[in-house]
Amino acid sequence: MSRVSARMPPTQAESVIKNIIREIGQECAAHGETVSETLAAFMVKAVVLDPSNGFNMDRTLMKSDVQKLVKLCVSRLLDSKNPSLDTIKMQVYFDMNYTSRAALQSIFPQAELGTFLTLSKKDKERQLKELTMVVTGIRLFNRDCGKGGEGIDDLPAILQEAIPATTQHIDSQLQIAQDQAYRYTAILETVAKNPLLSMELQPYMLKEALYNMRQYETFLQIILSDIITCAQEVEMMIKQLGAQLEQLKMTVKSKTAVPTSQVFPIFIALSNLWTSFQDETVLISVLSNLTTHLEPFLGAHELLFPEKVMQNLLDGLTVKTDVCRMKEHMEDRVRPVDFRKQEWLFPETTANFDKLLIQYRGFCAYTFATTDGLLLPGNPAIGILKYKEKYYTFNTRDAAYLFAESPENYIDLIKEKAKKNAELIQLLELHQQFETLIPYSQMKDVDKHHIKPITKCESSTQTDTHILPPTIMRSYEWNEWELRRKAIKLANLRRKVTHSVQTDLSHMRRENCSQVYPPKDASTQSMRESSTRVPRPQIYIAGLRGGQGKITYGVKVNLTRAVDET
Repeated sequence: MSRVSARMPPTQAESVIKNIIREIGQECAAHGETVSETLAAFMVKAVVLDPSNGFNMDRTLMKSDVQKLVKLCVSRLLDSKNPSLDTIKMQVYFDMNYTSRAALQSIFPQAELGTFLTLSKKDKERQLKELTMVVTGIRLFNRDCGKGGEGIDDLPAILQEAIPATTQHIDSQLQIAQDQAYRYTAILETVAKNPLLSMELQPYMLKEALYNMRQYETFLQIILSDIITCAQEVEMMIKQLGAQLEQLKMTVKSKTAVPTSQVFPIFIALSNLWTSFQDETVLISVLSNLTTHLEPFLGAHELLFPEKVMQNLLDGLTVKTDVCRMKEHMEDRVRPVDFRKQEWLFPETTANFDKLLIQYRGFCAYTFATTDGLLLPGNPAIGILKYKEKYYTFNTRDAAYLFAESPENYIDLIKEKAKKNAELIQLLELHQQFETLIPYSQMKDVDKHHIKPITKCESSTQTDTHILPPTIMRSYEWNEWELRRKAIKLANLRRKVTHSVQTDLSHMRRENCSQVYPPKDASTQSMRESSTRVPRPQIYIAGLRGGQGKITYGVKVNLTRAVDET
């Protein structure tokens, strides 16, 4: 609508759009149908995008165009047996009511604390909040010890009971939706091969029913993923709660008084953990209610396709699951050598293969474009085509080869099909192509658009140590004293004379050779045995005693016998 009203001032354009939406709501209310402004706005865009309605996006809407637009929107909104309308209603409801983990706030956020307090000083607000958390922690500790804490629900036990029950319910609903989608796919696959059968089944709106069921399946998978994450968080928080309570018991024990600096931080941590349990409880409740409120948007299936009609349509057909379809062509992979310009990604060559954002929510682009909207799951194992920084999967190798020959042609066909069925814009994630806002339910996947493949391959490189000739001067010296030393050395060489001599041994030198006998072992034996004895030293000093004077004179006498005398 922004292009339609491009010639008007912004305020006037917004006023015209609001009037159109208001008029649509009033017309529907007159027929007993309550329509939200969000749904009416979505329907206006869907009707304008559909080329069969004849609206020109490049000119301003006339009064007759506005009347026609309102009439078409009201007609589509009052069609109670149209699966396409049910899908759009489901998308709008999910977008308005889905709450992710990141958006969930505390049960008592700090923004509401200011309305509770009469004082406006931040310090007092902070102190009151800390006091509340400490009191909460004390009550939780008393409850664990069995000495108080009445009126506090056992949130961990409630969550441990609610999460498996909710998961089981969603699993059963998901299985039912997938089985129904497989049946529609089997019928439409046969219709695509038989044009005559296509004319007979056109009034049944099988494709619209398939889109409705696939969208329901997608929403259930989003909810189930959040609940699984919730279960993991609860399990971790239960361990933390037990550890905090045990630490508090060890700190307090049987003491009559404990310093507040030791216990208050633990009380605050207990309060924060309990607040997290409350958040998880609210999240589980929201997701459970959201699942329940999505089921009414499937009512057209029972009206259009009773079990008897489905059995007649499925007579002689083989219903295949998505997993079975992938296994059929698991080994039939794309050969990259057949393509020079296109880039193909495979699990063994791409590190983040599972994290790539596949276009059209993983459905085969070629099949959807050539069969007027049949949704068949693509098989990433065959190979993922990278085209203009986007990634495409296919259900067979032949489909991949044909799409790779002319990607733009098939992308345009898919875009034109989405204009006729507006519910495909969200189902196949085509928001960027239609310049509209991304739904809140898909905000957490925005970062995936920037994920680039990390390819892996075996490679080796070799470089020369020095590509250019070396420019290092080994003779360069920066030390002044070293330069002086060399200068003195050169100066001294000028006063030297070179002499040469030749000796008789070096004159007419020639090679000589000699011959020797190898050594041999030899032994000798003496004639007799003999031994010697070292004489014992004997020294006598005379005059050491018996003298009459004050001075003693000693005489040293060597009495040791000679060696030859022993």
